[in-house]
Amino acid sequence: QVQLVESGGGLVQAGGSLRLSCAASRNILSINNMGWYRQAPGKQRELVARITSGGSTNYADSVKGRFTISKDNNKNTVILQMNSLKPDDTAVYYCNALRLGVWYWGQGTQVTVSS
Repeated sequence: QVQLVESGGGLVQAGGSLRLSCAASRNILSINNMGWYRQAPGKQRELVARITSGGSTNYADSVKGRFTISKDNNKNTVILQMNSLKPDDTAVYYCNALRLGVWYWGQGTQVTVSS
C-alpha cells in the first residue's frame, strides 16, 4: 500500500508560480513511477509530468518549459514546480504512484489561475 498526500495548491494570478508537494507513505525508491495528473471541469484527467525511480522525467507538451518535476528521496516527496501559470492550468492536481503493478492516487489539490 502507498498513501499519497498532496499539498501546495491555491489561487494564483496568471504568470505566477506554485509548488505542489506529494508525500508518500513509504520509501519512494521502491516506487517505479510517480507523477502528477490534473483534471479540469468537464475534461478527462491528463498526465502533467512523471518521474521514474531512476530520475527520468517526461512532461505533457502543454507544460514543457514551465513545469519541473523532481523528487527528494530522503523525504519521500515528489515536487511539481509550476511557473508561468496560465488560466488553462486551472484544475485539480492529483499525485499518482505505480508500485508492483498497482496504481495509487492522492486526494487531489485545487489549483486556480486567474487571468
